[in-house]
Amino acid sequence: MKKFTILFISLFFVNILWAQEQKAIKITNQNTQKEVVLKENKRITIKTVDDKKISGRFKIENNSIIIKNEKLEITDIAYLKRNPLLTSVLTTGLLVYGGAVTLGFGVLLDSTAFLLAIPAAGMIYA
Repeated sequence: MKKFTILFISLFFVNILWAQEQKAIKITNQNTQKEVVLKENKRITIKTVDDKKISGRFKIENNSIIIKNEKLEITDIAYLKRNPLLTSVLTTGLLVYGGAVTLGFGVLLDSTAFLLAIPAAGMIYA
């Protein structure tokens, strides 16, 4: 039993040592010298040189970034920004619920207030 416990604990520590390898991108602002490290598999938004926007989780592979099975070379990137999921969910949720509330007020106030349905629909489908 003692040998099994030692073996189990040693396997646990070996697993921890091997799990520490993570790829990341280190970005430095030229003006402020502030450094930002983006670990692999985080959500980012990339704008390429030919004005194409791609957002999603990224992987690093041989001086290139892969997002949604699309391989981008580092030299083709014009702009790179973190894109947290919480911000995306909150902005979408606020637009949908704000549109629903606007539509609800249009129905509750008066039947002639149907013009409130136009901005409400715009907020819901934005």
